[in-house]
Amino acid sequence: MPHENPSGSITHITAARSSSLRNRLRDGTPYATRTVSVETTLENGLEDEFESASREGVGPQGPVAVVIEHDDPVETTALLERCHATDAAVPTIVVPKAGSEALATAALRGNADEYVVPGTDEDPVERILETIRSTRETSVETARTRPSTRSADRDYHRILANELPDEAFVLGEDGTYLEVKVRPDAAELYTKPADQLTGEQLQNVFPDDVAAKLEACIDRTLRTDTIQTIEYGAKTTEGDRQFEARVVPIDDRIEGQRAVVWLARDITERAKRERELRSRQDQLETLNRISTVVGQVIDTLVEAPSRDAIEREVCEQLVDSELYCGAWIAERTGEGTLAYRTGAGGAETYLEAVEALDADHEWLGQRTVQTGSAQTEMDVQTSEAVPEPLRNAAREDDVRSAITVPIDHNDSMYGVLTVLASRDEAFSGDELAGFELLGETIGFTIMAVKNRQLLFADTVVELEFRIDGGDTFAFDLSEEYGCTCSLEWAGTTSSGRTVQYVMVDGIDGETVLEAAGDHHSIEECRLIHDGDASCTIEMRLSESGVRTLANHGATIRDVSVEDGVGRCVIEVSQDADVREIAEALTVVYENTQLIARREVDRSVQTAAERRNRILDQLTDRQLTTLRLAYYSGFFDWPRESTGEEIADAMGVTPPTMHQHLRKGLKAVLCEFFEVGTETE
Repeated sequence: MPHENPSGSITHITAARSSSLRNRLRDGTPYATRTVSVETTLENGLEDEFESASREGVGPQGPVAVVIEHDDPVETTALLERCHATDAAVPTIVVPKAGSEALATAALRGNADEYVVPGTDEDPVERILETIRSTRETSVETARTRPSTRSADRDYHRILANELPDEAFVLGEDGTYLEVKVRPDAAELYTKPADQLTGEQLQNVFPDDVAAKLEACIDRTLRTDTIQTIEYGAKTTEGDRQFEARVVPIDDRIEGQRAVVWLARDITERAKRERELRSRQDQLETLNRISTVVGQVIDTLVEAPSRDAIEREVCEQLVDSELYCGAWIAERTGEGTLAYRTGAGGAETYLEAVEALDADHEWLGQRTVQTGSAQTEMDVQTSEAVPEPLRNAAREDDVRSAITVPIDHNDSMYGVLTVLASRDEAFSGDELAGFELLGETIGFTIMAVKNRQLLFADTVVELEFRIDGGDTFAFDLSEEYGCTCSLEWAGTTSSGRTVQYVMVDGIDGETVLEAAGDHHSIEECRLIHDGDASCTIEMRLSESGVRTLANHGATIRDVSVEDGVGRCVIEVSQDADVREIAEALTVVYENTQLIARREVDRSVQTAAERRNRILDQLTDRQLTTLRLAYYSGFFDWPRESTGEEIADAMGVTPPTMHQHLRKGLKAVLCEFFEVGTETE
């Protein structure tokens, strides 16, 4: 290692009032530390600072290094530009406190000599000293190779003796090693001893393509008589390493030919950091684009008029983003397979290969149907998990990664979205999470569109299904006890739980609860009303055909089970896919048959007509009680009036008042809830 000149100073730029790094620079380096604020540097530049540093003995080039301790990417870029504009030869090192991907990118693009990653075991002061030493050694060595007043022989031997870089050679214009000097730690990496390189030619040491590249650099150096810089790879005992060389022309001839001094340094770790930085930068840019695309797709779903429009728009926007080479949506059939609905992109060979697969060949879409979760394949072309026909098709269409995402909502799967990419290792991390959200959003939007179409339809389609031998509680109960189970209402609570209220005729509540406690399909059951030969229960099932129908936009009109046979009547919009609904119900109840399909006209009723009909259901006392309770604040929270105060105003006892109030409220609510057993 060469002797370090302790004269000179390090310019430390920071926005912090107190800095531990400044103290470490003062205590841990042989250089003085001059601190300049970020604001001053951005406003006034560094000309005055560099002149002051020169007067302290560093030389005309200014300070020995500039250390930037700042976490703002934009301002860091501006600071680097100021440094390079003042003197590009002075090394710059970015040493942030916290750091970020954006800051690392700014350092890379701003041509900083070093970026010290915070939070690692690496000592920033050692990295700073190493950068100063490396820059000064290279500068001194370059300067010593050019003086024409000295003999070439003394010149290059002085260079080699200093051992400044990892490797130093004298190479003739024909690519022959004339002199070799390698540091001991670097020599250990050589597959051939360094002392045996003298007299060898580049083409005998490196592969043909690398040797040709190096020989071209020598030729360019001698032809232009200027210093050249080149990066190249070399095989060593520790694998492939990356080197950077400064190639300096020698004025005089050596051993009868023109020659160059080749100063090489192992930059494997630096190159690795730069690759990782660029890779991370590319990943961030890709994720930003993906987030934008997914956001745009979700925005368009809000106004989509139909399911077909939703699915077509999703596929087209994904492919139009140029991030993906193919996208399609398939629906699940009654046999558990997938049938193509719509798609976009050019990966037609891959799609055809998927459609041609035998049932024995499992691919991502089938696994998504089986598991209900997204499935990814990061190496479609070579993975043994991918059927061979798909691997061949992927190579033809340049498909490298694939993902399949369930389109579902509330446990109902409407289909599977398949997306293909020509990028390696796509669909991982945040990208996977974005597609999972997209699948859920598409499912919710399809359900909302179905409900909207049904809500505003003047004419609906009434479907009647017969279900034989279902595997749920109502079927087993009716078959064992000869009772009848009728659905009064089913809906989903704010917590996402599906609750059903069922009237059981022909059996008492105690027997029903006992049977429910042992049944596999019951998660919870509670007795609401009990009689001698009938009862009403509240229950939650692990799997429910009622919920499946509701998630497909159907309105439940009647569901009853008697002697193990179920009857289900629903309403759907005229453009609803009846086959899809029937197949979805078949997933829950295997023996399901559509026995009737009827078109039903809905009567149009004005708000005034409905209000009058409600009033006709109330007695004078019930209407009076409701009005007194409403206007006196009985329904407010907290209450403005008590039941006793309303009873006193009516001139009746509190129990009588509550009786009229309950009956009046029931009459109003029946108008909304008893027209049909509807789902929420």
